[in-house]
Amino acid sequence: MNFSSDTSAPAHPAVIEALARVNSGMEGSYGGDSVTARVRALLATALETEDFDFWLCASGTASNALALSVMCSPTGLILCHREAHIERDERGAPEFFTGGAKLHLLDGPSAQIDEAALRDALGRIDREFVHETPPETLSLTNLTESGTAYSVDTISHYASLAKDAGLNVHLDGARLSNALVSTGASVADMTWQAGADVVTLGLTKTGAIGCEIIILFGEMRGHYGALLARAKRSGHMPPKMRFIAAQAEALLSDGLWLQLAETANSRARAFSNIICSAEGVSLAHSVDGNEIFAVLPPEVEAKLRAAGGVFYPWIDGSHRFVCSWATQESDLEALRTALFG
Repeated sequence: MNFSSDTSAPAHPAVIEALARVNSGMEGSYGGDSVTARVRALLATALETEDFDFWLCASGTASNALALSVMCSPTGLILCHREAHIERDERGAPEFFTGGAKLHLLDGPSAQIDEAALRDALGRIDREFVHETPPETLSLTNLTESGTAYSVDTISHYASLAKDAGLNVHLDGARLSNALVSTGASVADMTWQAGADVVTLGLTKTGAIGCEIIILFGEMRGHYGALLARAKRSGHMPPKMRFIAAQAEALLSDGLWLQLAETANSRARAFSNIICSAEGVSLAHSVDGNEIFAVLPPEVEAKLRAAGGVFYPWIDGSHRFVCSWATQESDLEALRTALFG
């Protein structure tokens, strides 16, 4: 009954099979292989555009930090929610990779930036005032760190506000597939059509071993050379790129990544229904994807721990439970048994 994280889940069998298939013969190195070329075609179909460049990474921290390093100068500022992954969980990687850019933290419920807070930050920009750091990038996260989903309309609205103020827009999509399935949006709807200039599309939490995709759209493609230079300098230019690309190919083919996200989301909804049937349990945030943040009475937490439940306390006083593609009906039955006997 392990609900610790979707990063704790196994890789999907299709990923393992794909790795075995590409493990023969000679291929170009550093992304110059046929597998990476096929990934571009799959991305073009999913994104409904050819106007992009991309780079593959093995971790979300690397993809976010590299993406932001070409979006924000060392003397610039990145606006994000104070609970954003780039602030809470990346050990200063964005600041390090940008060479000194600063994060400016905004408030809002359920880890979503409040519009008033965003407008206030944008309204204070004075690029002629040398003593303050001017914002250059807005970073949004979908799903958020509280498991909630920004709608396409909200992303579009916030991106418009940011661009009117001269900022570009980064979308941290470590759980983008879960947000897409939850909202019913297409990949294009939620990314470049909504105004995102750079997206870090995550597949690790969806079923890969380690595969994240940095995608640069439109004018940001002009920074692709700088992205490659930073990837090389920081050790994120794998010689045998085909083995990362194979994971992406397996998950993007025939929409498997979205099917797996739907399974994870469905299990999370079922989990939520079960745990909320226990006396005194409430939800701290809406269940918009594959994460459940539940406020637990001590006796309920004790029952779950005694039954071998693995889950984490969260910073807001709730406890986080995460479902994945590998969460089984038997896991949900074990939860029900632990709570109700």
